Amino acid sequence: LVYCDASELAIAAVCYLKAKYSDGSSSQGFVLGKAKVAPVSGHTIPRLELCAAVLATDIAQIAKEQLKVKIDDIKFFSDSRIVLGYINNTKKRFLVYVANRIAHIHSLSSPTQWYYIRSEMNPADVSTRGILPNEMEKCAWLSNIENVEIVPSIEQFPLLSPEEDKEIRCNKTDIETKTAVGLDNELLTRFSKWNKLVAVLAKVYGFIQNCRNPKSKLSDVQLLHNVETVIIRDIQKKFYLEEIENIRDSKPVSRNSSIQKLDPYIDSERILRVGGRLKKYNDDPLFKNPIILPAKHHVTTLIVRKLHEDVRHQGRHITEGHIRSSGFWIVGGKRLISSVLHKCVTCRKLRKKPEHQKMSDLPEDRLIPGQPPFSSVGVDIFGPWNIITRRTRGGAANSKRWAALFTCLTTRAVHIEVVEEMTSSSFINALRRLIAIRGPVQVLRSDRGTNFIGAAKELKVNVINVEEEHLHTFLNEQRTTWIFNPPHSSHMGGVWERMIGTTRRILDAILLDYGSRSLTHEVLTTFLAEASSIINSRPLVPVSTDPENPLVLSPSTLLTQKTGIKDVIFADHENKNELLQTQWRRVQHLASIFWKRWKTEYLNTLQMRCKWNSHQRNLSPGDVVLICDKELSRNSWPIGIVTKALPSDDELVRKVTVRVIVNGEPKNYVRPITELIVILEQ
Repeated sequence: LVYCDASELAIAAVCYLKAKYSDGSSSQGFVLGKAKVAPVSGHTIPRLELCAAVLATDIAQIAKEQLKVKIDDIKFFSDSRIVLGYINNTKKRFLVYVANRIAHIHSLSSPTQWYYIRSEMNPADVSTRGILPNEMEKCAWLSNIENVEIVPSIEQFPLLSPEEDKEIRCNKTDIETKTAVGLDNELLTRFSKWNKLVAVLAKVYGFIQNCRNPKSKLSDVQLLHNVETVIIRDIQKKFYLEEIENIRDSKPVSRNSSIQKLDPYIDSERILRVGGRLKKYNDDPLFKNPIILPAKHHVTTLIVRKLHEDVRHQGRHITEGHIRSSGFWIVGGKRLISSVLHKCVTCRKLRKKPEHQKMSDLPEDRLIPGQPPFSSVGVDIFGPWNIITRRTRGGAANSKRWAALFTCLTTRAVHIEVVEEMTSSSFINALRRLIAIRGPVQVLRSDRGTNFIGAAKELKVNVINVEEEHLHTFLNEQRTTWIFNPPHSSHMGGVWERMIGTTRRILDAILLDYGSRSLTHEVLTTFLAEASSIINSRPLVPVSTDPENPLVLSPSTLLTQKTGIKDVIFADHENKNELLQTQWRRVQHLASIFWKRWKTEYLNTLQMRCKWNSHQRNLSPGDVVLICDKELSRNSWPIGIVTKALPSDDELVRKVTVRVIVNGEPKNYVRPITELIVILEQ
């Protein structure tokens, strides 16, 4: 508890420590007191009370640092409502003397710690009035008063008005009015084309000229030239006023000016131009002395946009050359030109690359070790091949065959089945053969081929479409989730697309050796089986040169439980059970080695993102996009608008719903962002 008081003779502050016990009782005692002679004459009582409050915060800080006990709370008491009003002030500004002391008080205490106390109950009042030595033991300075009336409400300490308290600084507002001469920037920013801006201002300028002198009428060419001159002069005056005044006063341009190296001068039309070093070049005055323009002005952007359209939306180099030959020198123009070209809708239509987003994390079903092969499968169909089905008197009857490639998403093994038709029923048969040979499939991934969609509905499987909605439930008695990629998103199925490419290369080599003989169904089935065997024998990681580690990590290691190394010859076992246990341990050992190396070697190869490493802007509803179509020329690609963003688990948008007008009717399509080009952002 800290009390403070002041008089014309002295300022004082006294500190007490109050202890509360567990039984509810309390006691307090004298800790520290300090009194000072009041400063020289000229100080008002409120200023002296403020100095006492400063002294109170100082001795409270000393006591807090010196006492070796935990202080739960510090309360300050003053009998000056004016000082308490100063401390609780949040709006008024004070003179320097008062402001500095209030800042000191605020640095060591909070306004909520300050309370009001009546003068007759303030123990610090004793030191400001003085006391005889024989009265010291009985005074409140050493004993204090237990019950002090606390008035915590800030409203009890209202601030006086500036007229009543000279310590409060009066708020003065100086208003300076100027008559703006020139064009309104807000008006200029409403125009998006240079020609439109000049045409509108030409009508205004012509009207003013006609009102001033009806007999004098300027030609349209002269009128447009005058308007362009007025606009350019206005821009230069706003950005290069100091340089213009220096040139008019025959003073050198400041070294800190951005155009100092251009040796600028003012021509007869009061336009700032480049002086440069080509004064003796007389062939092209526009090229020799171009007009200086700042890059950070809307009108300069309009001029660059117009000249860029004049060169039929060519690149930055050609656009910059045309700007210079048109008689303009833009300070910082390269960045402005790049910005204009980047935002140009026509340039985006002609040359912008499709959108992309940071490559997503691998799905969980590709990262589950120890599960049976082909538990998580990716599938696609490729082909066709012409084969001979039967021979007739008129010759051989030909038909087509396709292949369904199933690849395990964890072990990267492949299984290939021949498909007779591109129909749902043919694919269902191929899928059933896979399940019969390899076991049940938990997760099945594919693109949105019509045969896959039909098969999913026919088998009544649990389908996750592009909007993540469950359509059906079970695949017969087995739980299978079929996940479809968005249309036109082959990059999302790179796991099986890569295997199809490898299979095609192997088949090309086999068919080259096979010669010109016609294929049959049996021969094609054999070739595909050999191709799958070769693929399953490929190393998943670089082959080790360590002679102590001859095992090659390949999918066939897990599928066939064979290493490709000459088997160890075991001694004859009279006990059949012992032989079976030995063979079982060998099989389990191979599987254990495969999954151990799969974790330590193969998984590390999946860590890096080969491309699309950084976050990009998410497409949002309202974005206008160009939809890529490989069957059409780029100028014929349809334009659509994004109606819905479909974020992935990481909240990044990689597919959206796009609305396109087809034959006069709006239609919605789901497309990956890699097939879209944003030409106008929302």
